[in-house]
Amino acid sequence: MVNAVYLHIPFCDYICHYCDFNKIFMQGQPVNDYLEHMDVEMKNTLDRFPTNKIDTIFVGGGTPTALNEEQLEKFLKDVQDRFGPYVTDELEFTMEANPGSVTPEKLRIMKSYGVNRLSIGAQAFQDSLLTRLGRGHSVEEIGEIVQMAQQEGFTNLSLDLMFGLPDQTIDQFSETISRALELGITHVSSYSLQVEKKTVFYNQWRKGELPLPTEEAEADMYALLISRLEEAGLSQYEISNFAKEGYESKHNITYWKNDEYYGIGAGAHSYIDGVRRANAGPLKQYMNRIDENGFPYMDDNVLTKAERMEEEMFMGLRMREGVSKQRFEVKFGQPMFSVFGKQIENLTSKNLLHDTGTHISLTEKGFFLGNEVFQEFLAID
Repeated sequence: MVNAVYLHIPFCDYICHYCDFNKIFMQGQPVNDYLEHMDVEMKNTLDRFPTNKIDTIFVGGGTPTALNEEQLEKFLKDVQDRFGPYVTDELEFTMEANPGSVTPEKLRIMKSYGVNRLSIGAQAFQDSLLTRLGRGHSVEEIGEIVQMAQQEGFTNLSLDLMFGLPDQTIDQFSETISRALELGITHVSSYSLQVEKKTVFYNQWRKGELPLPTEEAEADMYALLISRLEEAGLSQYEISNFAKEGYESKHNITYWKNDEYYGIGAGAHSYIDGVRRANAGPLKQYMNRIDENGFPYMDDNVLTKAERMEEEMFMGLRMREGVSKQRFEVKFGQPMFSVFGKQIENLTSKNLLHDTGTHISLTEKGFFLGNEVFQEFLAID
């Protein structure tokens, strides 16, 4: 049974130089028509794949807060009408929010429809780096959005921070961490820059115009991030995520535990009944598919048992607690070691994994070499 919902708002007021998510510049787009199609997809999805309980809702993008007040209220009312009957008292309802695109009125609308967590795209606390990233906000506006949210009663606030940026120094990243902590947030997601195709940064990189920090400098930034946030009481519960106790992202834990979820909107992905589905990304194609057959799916990927077991390992190992041996055996009817004993022994001998008795998890060394660990669990016989 699906207990989590992801909803995708692809519109942006500006396009960041590193972003390869499904997004579109907002000006001149059929936003209202798109929201109507999302509502149809929500209804049809629940008709085809019923649920009796929703624990988490996450609205991502794009920039959900690029919607104006009227559009935002219409969208959240639709979400409430469709999923509201199934939400639990412990519902975690997250919206991504960008500095510069949030007003007190938008925050009040969110709160009135049950949004109780904001994921704020800060990325850096130097205006020069924000400009380099193509962000449309200033450092000052990061503080303003946090203050506004706190004044409206939001207590569960997450900041996104990036490291390994062009020309970024470790001193700058240290300052970014300090400035973030001063704001009194409860959660941090922090990722190193990945240069993806079809981005401004990729074109600059191909021309030799993207001066990135060395691998050693990037590793130093990651080590600094872990130590500074741990000192401040934000524990690392996943490779890239840190939280005060009780403020871990329940929605993202759904992904890492390889549980199923609805994916609504252009370019969204879903995982239902062992099948991964990808929605059409381009707006026109997304809406046309819904008009034609009620669903925007591009393809269905029915996972084999072997693929599901692989995912259980390389997704679950991202978390500090690791993968539960008991949960694995209940889920797949086989002990973990009967499937992955060779890989676990090999990685344990390299001090990348360890056995806690109940779980298999990454060591401190393993956290820095996660991709090397995850690769071992792909393409099992």
